[in-house]
Amino acid sequence: MPIASPEIYNEMLDRAKAGKFAYPAINVTSTQTLHAALRGFAEAESDGIVQISTGGAEFLGGQYSKDMVSGAVALAEFAHVVAKKYPVNIALHTDHCPKDKLDGYVRPLIAISQERVAAGQNPLFQSHMWDGSAEKLDENLRIAQELLAEAVKAKIILEVEITPTGGEEDGVTHEINDELYTTVSDAERTAEALGLGEKGRYLLAASFGNVHGVYKPGNVVLRPELLRDLQDGVAAKHGKSDPFDFVFHGGSGSTEDEIRTALENGVVKMNLDTDTQYAFTRPIADHMFRNYDGVLKVDGEVGDKKTYDPRSWGKLAEKGMAERVTKACANLRSTGTKLK
Repeated sequence: MPIASPEIYNEMLDRAKAGKFAYPAINVTSTQTLHAALRGFAEAESDGIVQISTGGAEFLGGQYSKDMVSGAVALAEFAHVVAKKYPVNIALHTDHCPKDKLDGYVRPLIAISQERVAAGQNPLFQSHMWDGSAEKLDENLRIAQELLAEAVKAKIILEVEITPTGGEEDGVTHEINDELYTTVSDAERTAEALGLGEKGRYLLAASFGNVHGVYKPGNVVLRPELLRDLQDGVAAKHGKSDPFDFVFHGGSGSTEDEIRTALENGVVKMNLDTDTQYAFTRPIADHMFRNYDGVLKVDGEVGDKKTYDPRSWGKLAEKGMAERVTKACANLRSTGTKLK
């Protein structure tokens, strides 16, 4: 199937909300990790989201120029071609973008999609994320209003993060403390500034103790029940049931119960990066250790071309990451839910 149209993406999110499941949003940094994500979704018979962070885009831009926009555009264009061979709908998204990188990443990408839409085409990406969690909420929402208006012109959805997620993500760092919990007041101010759909659709990354990085279950105090308080608090004031489409950030190490509670309370998208990075790299490490004298020309020998050929270990890496994506689909209840 082709990359999701704006209409299909909206339908995907609506079905997730109504069915109380969520789409894994898989960070990719290469054509190979893109194929791994697409394969995982196809094998799970789940639609899904593929996303590129600022660091991922810089890497894709090549180490000579490290241009984020060209890197993101190149992979998105590649995705538009190869996704047609997979029997699922895929939305393209850009992950965390702080204020100092908006002009070099999200704003140019929105402009590209606006040009495409004006020419009668679908947007290049289906959604972009503005991470204003390092700013004061007033400034965060002011910028979000401007970006949302531009996103509407491009027929795309904006994701906003209104309060911090702990840990580190592409150079943005937040302490792990009591500030990692969004309040009903924060949610009400967001609804007042961005509306509840009438000004354009947006996804909301609210904080309920989320932390980026690698943590064992129990090491991070998640309170996904807080999302119900946010939904009900704003619903009581605006008269719209379950007004928010939530995003779950920093989900590595989350328990099944925590994920289930988040789904029941309106999470429609959950980001995965740390776990899929490991799932991709682990088979490569195994291959290298098992074939040490083949991948290296030890003691003047010639090595074994079949073992150092990138295709030999690359296929294993793709398989490992794809398996982790199918597991994520099962955890988030999206398995078998693809649009026909």
